[in-house]
Amino acid sequence: MTNHWVDIKNADLVLIMGGNAAEAHPCGFKWVTEAKAQRKARLVVVDPRFTRSAAVADYYAPIRAGSDIAFLAGLINYLLSHDKIHHEYVRNYTDFSFLVKTDFAFEDGLYSGYDAETHKYDRSTWGYQLGEDGYVVTDPTLQDPRCVYQLMKAHYARYTPEMVESICGTPRDAFLKVCEMIAETSASDRVMTIMYALGWTQHSQGSQIIRTGAMVQLLLGNIGKPGGGMNALRGHSNIQGLTDLGLLSNLLPGYMTLPGEKEQDFTAYLEKRSPKPLRPGQMSYWQNYPKFFVSTMKAWFGDAATADNDWGYHWLPKLDKTHDILQVFEDMNAGRMNGYICQGFNPLASAPCKIKVSSALSKLKYLVVIDPLATETSEFWQNHGEYNAVDPTKIATEVFRLPSTCFAEEDGSLVNSGRWLQWHWQAAKPPGEARPDPEIIAGIFLRLRELYRKDGGALPDPILNLAWRYKQPHSPAPDELAREFSGRALADVTDPKDATKVLVKKGEQLNGFAELRDDGSTACGCWIFAGAWSEKGNLMARRDNSDPYGIGQTLDWAFAWPANRRVLYNRASCDPAGKPYDPSRMLVAWDGLSGRWSGSDIPDFKADSNPADGMGPFIMNPEGVARFFARDMMADGPFPEHYEPLESPLAKNPMHPDNPLARSNPAARVFEGDRENFGKPDRFPYVATTYRLTEHFHYWTKHCRSNAVVQPEQFVEIGEALGAELGIRSGDPVRVRSQRGFIVAVAVVTKRLRSFVIEGQPVHTVGIPIHWGFTGVARNGYLANTLTPFVGDANTQTPEFKSFLVNVEKIQRVV
Repeated sequence: MTNHWVDIKNADLVLIMGGNAAEAHPCGFKWVTEAKAQRKARLVVVDPRFTRSAAVADYYAPIRAGSDIAFLAGLINYLLSHDKIHHEYVRNYTDFSFLVKTDFAFEDGLYSGYDAETHKYDRSTWGYQLGEDGYVVTDPTLQDPRCVYQLMKAHYARYTPEMVESICGTPRDAFLKVCEMIAETSASDRVMTIMYALGWTQHSQGSQIIRTGAMVQLLLGNIGKPGGGMNALRGHSNIQGLTDLGLLSNLLPGYMTLPGEKEQDFTAYLEKRSPKPLRPGQMSYWQNYPKFFVSTMKAWFGDAATADNDWGYHWLPKLDKTHDILQVFEDMNAGRMNGYICQGFNPLASAPCKIKVSSALSKLKYLVVIDPLATETSEFWQNHGEYNAVDPTKIATEVFRLPSTCFAEEDGSLVNSGRWLQWHWQAAKPPGEARPDPEIIAGIFLRLRELYRKDGGALPDPILNLAWRYKQPHSPAPDELAREFSGRALADVTDPKDATKVLVKKGEQLNGFAELRDDGSTACGCWIFAGAWSEKGNLMARRDNSDPYGIGQTLDWAFAWPANRRVLYNRASCDPAGKPYDPSRMLVAWDGLSGRWSGSDIPDFKADSNPADGMGPFIMNPEGVARFFARDMMADGPFPEHYEPLESPLAKNPMHPDNPLARSNPAARVFEGDRENFGKPDRFPYVATTYRLTEHFHYWTKHCRSNAVVQPEQFVEIGEALGAELGIRSGDPVRVRSQRGFIVAVAVVTKRLRSFVIEGQPVHTVGIPIHWGFTGVARNGYLANTLTPFVGDANTQTPEFKSFLVNVEKIQRVV
């Protein structure tokens, strides 16, 4: 979230799209109700289903699953053509005036540089024009046809209300009503927040859907403002912390990146990630990348990381490709992987295409599952269903289950959706032989290190040199780990402007990432967490909810990364002179007398940076401004474009009917052999989408009898029109089948799902809750991902769970 949960109460309009907060985030939804009560805010919900969020909305608009970009692109066209944009904001805080390279092009659904054989783009033409001084060339008049504004206006002019209705199925009058309400927030004293979740993320173009939403917010001037922003609703208590700490395969902590296999030169690695400013006087905060990186390596390798060995850079793996969850199971299924350690993860139930995942797990030599509960993955060898019939006698995989504690059975920190690191305390002792995850991992590491010491092995240095200075090496304490990721001084840290002034003494905890150094004098496990545990103590454990400004900025409640800042890009909440656009909801403001920024939040900026110097508010970008044109940052295009899901009821992309390469995302993640396993609409005519229920939490609550009672049986939702067409009534057993397998469930025939008319043809939607499986005390059911295709987003590789093709048939109940 660029903002945070409490800040939602400051919104004048809440758009929920790609999520269902009332049902999937019922506690957080409180702040939507606060906005409605306190500010008379309106709630708009755009969703394929009439959800519980829609039930309390001021306005609901239906949309076909997988067509979100077309809807948002039409909204962009509406805002531009009706002049409903925040002019001062976009001129000063975005790349509207930047000129794009002359050889960049977009034609018939494809951007310049596309290779049809590899399904990838050469992105060298996707950039700004640079002058002889190395700075980007701009046109403040916005008249040059190569400026971002003109290119973007032309790109989205094609998305008319009629085209949106044809692609999305959203009635034209409903679409225009949503546009009108959203357009009102282009005024300086009005603001909208967008709340989204996996309904946007889990698509083959999920990253671009989210980008399109962000572009809407930028046009309206709603990024960086209280009650504004792009707010991702995390589906688990520490999903935010997972990515923060670098647990994705290509990341290091704090969103630094692992080097590629060709990046053997340490200096070149740092230079690539420390971009120079693209405007005079601009600061790019990633210029501090060397400080972040060296401090992380000192936390990992201690005294063994020195300037002479490039701080241990050569001990890091060099990626040949992104080893995301799709790649892992592709390699496993192809026999290129011998073992798999599965920690706090249930891939048989949550990775796409269960039959492929089951086949992959069956080819391992060993599988280690670290989890508090028995999962489908830990018992994958159990026979369940015609399309997953397995013979345990033919599976060589040795399965080891290591029971771990759950969050309530240990001390530690969790990072919530709003980037708040909140400390929690042990509420109960773990049962049986369950041990904390750090103890389990420590046990594995210490034994591996001893084997390396005894027997040697390939590249032993990163194992033998790893710093392990915990009081109990076999069981690192949570507070030790927290101090480590927060950072400490290995030598006196002095003020760069005054070497005689010591900021932090040797051995002390750091106060924040501004104190990190690239000379080996600081160690910090995750730079964005720096200061969470300082010499003042454990700031994550604070529980002071005082709100002196009355807008929900409780700075003494827990710790928000980075630097306890609650709203990212908050400099953009003020005009270029530093005056808040809405003083009644002030985040920060420039005080000319003191020469500093101050207010209800920590400035996302240099606190003494004079607005007259013209530094842009988006300091993580070398441009200093937000990007409408994503340059070469996205794998599938600098402007979002509508493509059909990989499985679509349409034979062609209505935006590009003459180009089959542009039917679905041309750069989507598809492995060889999987493309042939996609369903076609002649056999699978209905659009399916997965979702969650309030009564269950992921796959955990199948082990809880009370949850099993309130939602006792697996069901799927179908609309009344489809029910009548197939002769299905509520309570009838049905088989839902895709190209990859089937599930059996009880039908719920409901008004919540309506049929659409898309390109002149009827399209029905089938809703599939995800919570059932074959472990736990709940009544056994089928895993929803039996049905889903093995395909991922072009940028994040997130699987496409929210739009795929199925067929539905009524069957006799099977006991």
